[in-house]
Amino acid sequence: MDVHRIPLGNNIFEGQNNAYLLDGEVTTLIDVGASMPAVRADLLDGLAAADVALSDLDRILLTHWHTDHCGLAGELQAETGAAVFAHEADVPLIAGNEHAKASLEELRERRFREWGIPEEKLAELDEFRTKFETMTGEVERVESLREGDRVAAGDGELGVLHLPGHAAGQVGFTFERAPDGDATAPSREAFVGDAILPQYTPNVGGADLRVDRPLEQYVESLDRLIDCGFDRVWPGHRDPIGDPAARARVIRAHHVERTRRVVDILREHGPADAWTVSAHLFGELENIHILHGPGEAFAHLDHLAHAGVVERDGDEYRLIESDPDVSELFPKTKY
Repeated sequence: MDVHRIPLGNNIFEGQNNAYLLDGEVTTLIDVGASMPAVRADLLDGLAAADVALSDLDRILLTHWHTDHCGLAGELQAETGAAVFAHEADVPLIAGNEHAKASLEELRERRFREWGIPEEKLAELDEFRTKFETMTGEVERVESLREGDRVAAGDGELGVLHLPGHAAGQVGFTFERAPDGDATAPSREAFVGDAILPQYTPNVGGADLRVDRPLEQYVESLDRLIDCGFDRVWPGHRDPIGDPAARARVIRAHHVERTRRVVDILREHGPADAWTVSAHLFGELENIHILHGPGEAFAHLDHLAHAGVVERDGDEYRLIESDPDVSELFPKTKY
């Protein structure tokens, strides 16, 4: 299976996005970028470089519902008739279901109050969100995928691997191929969206407020990626990752250390809400980080609360175990 990586300009979120083209019997794009003229131009240039016309497109597979991955899907489907697929947890948001959007907005308002985000920062975040709401077009028809499904793409098939945490419907699309025609040593690979990234640690807690116990789910997804033993993965941003298990271990260790920092903050400064903890972790927050900062703090506080290390009192979290063994709060998940 030949993979054509198409870099897409993006200075809004985690940096350079990727779309991936699998040409063949079922010409397929995996992720498509935000609905912006410059991004569309990048995508068309990438298709042309692979000698593929937009009209050749049969299928679009989306790793998750975020704008910088699915924004162009609606207009591409309208132009080409391509079938669009996503995990069942993200289908309602990608399809623009009014109930799903209203429920998410209600959840946002409740969490923002609970986290203690100041009014002036909420206004700044709303202004930023308004700018990128136009970068997502609603998709008329979205087919549902779930764990274990197989879907035709290019001249082969991809497996569906559910990797929740960053998003409720975050998936990886797995495949094997024989480098240099050596069928005796197939390479195990996957398109992983934002499950792991080569430079940044994907946001957990703020990126998708629908995820219950987000840090726990994300660490379990990291453990799953480690156990899968992939030789290479193709992330939603920047370059391919040649040792994904090692990268997943680094991100896992990062979250263990961040949890230790949260415990230290509560021990030193006393009870605090998620916004206050995020200020100690990250300092001044702007734009999308007004959401991602306290969301990340919340994910770690929530994990500590479920472990009985902290106790929630109203909107604040109070340390009740002064010197926990944080590493024990992250047992290795077995798959």
